[in-house]
Amino acid sequence: MGEQSTAKLPQDIIDEYSALGVDLPALFSAGHLGTRMGVEIVEASAERVVGTMPVEGNTQPYGLLHGGASAVLAETLGSVGAMLHGRSSRIAVGVDLNCTHHRGVRSGTVTGVATAVHLGRTTTSYEIVITDEQDKRVCTARLTCLLRDAAPGI
Repeated sequence: MGEQSTAKLPQDIIDEYSALGVDLPALFSAGHLGTRMGVEIVEASAERVVGTMPVEGNTQPYGLLHGGASAVLAETLGSVGAMLHGRSSRIAVGVDLNCTHHRGVRSGTVTGVATAVHLGRTTTSYEIVITDEQDKRVCTARLTCLLRDAAPGI
């Protein structure tokens, strides 16, 4: 997802994964899709995850930020929070995502903030608000993740 060294992560969780031989920032990757879209995690905890994504390269034919790009940003941020809540013993799997697109954006960077609505034993839910550089709301999303037991060795 781009450079991860600037992300603010809870040290106890970094240490927990490190003891298992797992590079926690590497788990934040949305794979080739996240890299291609320029998604970067700025701050992350189970309660709140902040990330950015450039508009350029993520537009639809009219030159506006693609709704699917907003959905990728939203699901990535909520999934990172769910993963942090589940710690190393659980994995997060998205089961429901909905997005309402409020306004178009043609340039710059959008910022998403995922805020935990529910942090349960088997599910998590996040509200994700995506804003433009003028702090105008572009999209509101909600993501629910199922927490499943992790296989040994993650």
